[in-house]
Amino acid sequence: MTLSIVIVSFNARADLENCLASLAAAPPRIPHEVVVVDNASNDGSVAAVQRRFPKVRVLVQQRNSGFSAANNVGIRATSGQLILLLNSDTIVPAGALDVLVERLLSHPEAAVAGPRLVDATGAAELSFGPMISPLSEARQKVLMALHDRRFGPATSWVERATRRERLVDWVSGACLLVHRSDADAVGLLDERYFLYTEDVDFCAAIRARGRKILFTPEAQLTHLRGRSRAAVADRMNAAYRRSQIAFYEKHHPRWAPVLRAYLTIRGHLPPPEP
Repeated sequence: MTLSIVIVSFNARADLENCLASLAAAPPRIPHEVVVVDNASNDGSVAAVQRRFPKVRVLVQQRNSGFSAANNVGIRATSGQLILLLNSDTIVPAGALDVLVERLLSHPEAAVAGPRLVDATGAAELSFGPMISPLSEARQKVLMALHDRRFGPATSWVERATRRERLVDWVSGACLLVHRSDADAVGLLDERYFLYTEDVDFCAAIRARGRKILFTPEAQLTHLRGRSRAAVADRMNAAYRRSQIAFYEKHHPRWAPVLRAYLTIRGHLPPPEP
């Protein structure tokens, strides 16, 4: 069994270097390759990776084509029987990926596995959930908002929920391990999602084929949750709304006009993509 680690990066040099350093400090035992897909960064990311991590292959894109498209570039350029989609803003502790691989392989019915994610303080992230629908999305957002504010009951629930291995509808694309055969069978990630919800859609496509999604707390990673995006918050919010609309048009078409009307009333309807 071999593993291809695909990391998409856009102007995230510091986080990317820290992520790669964590992998280099304690590489997984499984035979593996690491590929960085750089989405036309202008912060010196490419030169920094080539200088510090010469064994890492860097695929330089001429434009920022989005998270899904860039991951697909990395997947197509690699050959591992297992593929790990890994965010540049993660830190990988020693042994975590080997455990994640072991847990996936121990569940032959599962195509995907995701680990427990924690922030820099050790607080758990709710990195899995039910299929997105108006009700489940609202519930997830409220729960995470309360958890981010360290509201006791919400935080206690998240901590308990993320301590139990279970089959779920989706796991976060911040760290998502998948069998290549399953990824290929669903046509990789849907590139209509520039950023956000691509992981939920990908897992839904895999579940539609009768395969399962595993969340396991046996493996744990630190996820710094997109710190590099803060400088372009308006653009990221617009990207989120476009992906949200695309998701509802694909999975809940009757709700898509309602969502558009709601976003228009709130002044959050994103402009057309440039």
